[in-house]
Amino acid sequence: MYAVVALGAALALALWAVFSTAGASARQVRDNLSRGFSAEIAAVGGSTRPTLGTLHRLTTPKGVARLDRLHALAGRPAAWPLSRLLAAKPLLAGVGLLLGVLLLAGNASGRMLALVIVVTAVAYFVPDLLLYSRGIERQRAIGLELPDTLDQMLIAVEAGLGFESAMSRAGENGKGPLAEELQRTLGDMRVGVPRKDAYLAMEERTNVPDLRNFTRAVVQADAYGISISSVLRTQAAEMRMKRRQRAEEQAMKIPVKIVVPLMLLILPVLLLMIMGPVVLNAMEQF
Repeated sequence: MYAVVALGAALALALWAVFSTAGASARQVRDNLSRGFSAEIAAVGGSTRPTLGTLHRLTTPKGVARLDRLHALAGRPAAWPLSRLLAAKPLLAGVGLLLGVLLLAGNASGRMLALVIVVTAVAYFVPDLLLYSRGIERQRAIGLELPDTLDQMLIAVEAGLGFESAMSRAGENGKGPLAEELQRTLGDMRVGVPRKDAYLAMEERTNVPDLRNFTRAVVQADAYGISISSVLRTQAAEMRMKRRQRAEEQAMKIPVKIVVPLMLLILPVLLLMIMGPVVLNAMEQF
């Protein structure tokens, strides 16, 4: 019993070491932007959490690559850098194992042992699941924002602005993940990244089919000298049509989704209301 308590205290302390500095990365980014990143600052930042570097080695290289991909699709939240997520995975698994051991101590059986294994595995993959969910929401938001953003860029281009200036205007005036991606792409180009590579990097970070088609159309227009306004007009019209088709498809699925709750919740009540008096009258007569 004392060993379980000691293990729980150690895991709680380790979790506090990881989760208590959720805002440290954002503060460090702001400090680096204002003062300039230096080797001394990096050394201090790396030495304050030596435990994180030890814990993240427990994840396989394939697991690190998969988590890094999910982290990129989720927009790389500043409060949760990859190192902290890698450290949280074994800690959460340890918490799940501790809870499983406590349950197993009260009821030792094969079924309970299987439950302990499942709880530990689920706890280990909690960061992956959270990043996956956030990435899906982010991709959906980008897909919804894209047609309106292209309309804004088309208006700016037809008013005489260049394509990058129109993209900068859309990124500054817009809100959400798409505006952030546009600003990041422009920032990459300002620091010397080739235009094509910057667009392809944005495509890789978002993994949205409509945005992928748009970036490839822009790359081809830039390579072959096609008018960018015609590309924007065509892409905006096509994406509006796709958005309308997706809305119609979702509307057509509603009757099918209603069938199950109708049969399980509403239909039994209706049958009870209709057949109840009949059954009561029959019972009184017989």
